[in-house]
Amino acid sequence: MLQLDFHPTGRHFLQIPGPSPVPDRILRAMSLPTIDHRGPEFGALGLKVLSGIQKIFQTRHPVAIYPASGTGAWEAALSNTLSSGDHVLMFETGHFASLWQKMATRLGISTEFLAWEGRDAHLPLAGGWRRGVQADLIEARLRKDTERKIKAVCVVHNETSTGVTSDIAAVRKAIDAAGHPALLMVDSISGLACADFRHDEWGVDVTISGSQKGLMMPPGISFNALSPRALDASKKATLPRSFWAWDEIVEMNKDGYWPYTPNTNLLYGLTEALDMLLAEGLPNVFARHQRWGAGVRAAVNAWGLPIQCADPAVYSPVLTGVITPEGVDADAVRRLIHQRFDLSLGAGLGKLKGRMFRMGHLGDSNDLTLIAMVAGVEMGLKLSGIALAGSGVQASMNYFASHAAPAALKKAA
Repeated sequence: MLQLDFHPTGRHFLQIPGPSPVPDRILRAMSLPTIDHRGPEFGALGLKVLSGIQKIFQTRHPVAIYPASGTGAWEAALSNTLSSGDHVLMFETGHFASLWQKMATRLGISTEFLAWEGRDAHLPLAGGWRRGVQADLIEARLRKDTERKIKAVCVVHNETSTGVTSDIAAVRKAIDAAGHPALLMVDSISGLACADFRHDEWGVDVTISGSQKGLMMPPGISFNALSPRALDASKKATLPRSFWAWDEIVEMNKDGYWPYTPNTNLLYGLTEALDMLLAEGLPNVFARHQRWGAGVRAAVNAWGLPIQCADPAVYSPVLTGVITPEGVDADAVRRLIHQRFDLSLGAGLGKLKGRMFRMGHLGDSNDLTLIAMVAGVEMGLKLSGIALAGSGVQASMNYFASHAAPAALKKAA
């Protein structure tokens, strides 16, 4: 007998913290015919993309664009600025900070991992995976480095595994207060175009990011935003690099081209994404994500479940991590929700596997998208036998109804 593979009707709810849903407008732009990447039409496209992405990073300096994931941009940042055996200071805020540290070690870099010290009642083995970067610890460590052996400080802006957004301006102030020459490198892969980020104003030397989060693109493009200090460091660094080398990219970018074949059709999508974000205005983009985060957290609080981020001052506007009760497998809850309601949620990663799940509220979403996500999660929690204190759906609806988006208020007027 012929077996038919039936799929649910309607659109799949992709509510992981990236890749985020891609707007139809961007998908249509990516479907345009591929052009000669050495021709004049492409040069004009390249110049437009490079100018627009500088505005998103809030920088006047070059932004290197790679046909790669964010992992590639991590490697580019390290290999362009450091030499084998160089010592770097990193801060453990979650799974992705740990992966970046692992990469640095594999590249022959000496790494030192700072972390919040203490145990947590909800997640005793998770260490500082519920908190942000502590700038005072960085300052204290740099003051002890009288021989200036530390060449860079590497931190994650928005830790995608935990839902914590760290204060990058405070990290820069800590480095300056210590009078230390270390470079500041920041992973803003999930923070860019969701949470406020100011590459120049905050004195960041290399910012790493990717296309599949706030930029609302498919995976496949990554970035290094550079400072003059970082470019100077790249002239002295001796770690091997060829594909990742900034010098050839920056030089050819002056005319809108790349030293190798770029991902042309993804750049079509990127220019459309930049147009959308810049037309909305970055302050409005950041406020939109803050509002969405608050509306989703209202639901989690109503359920009576702990939020992964333990410090309200650094709640992420990108995602909310939810800790399941002791003895409840969070991955089993996610699987049930996916099977019953065609809704994808982010898994707990590393130390958090099976203990929490992540609800994404970023990019191409709206109030009703997020209320539907909350409804799917609430039904899944109840079907999993988890006792809830109250209705998260009602709490989320109440929040969004009483905190209207500025665009909605303008239309009503």
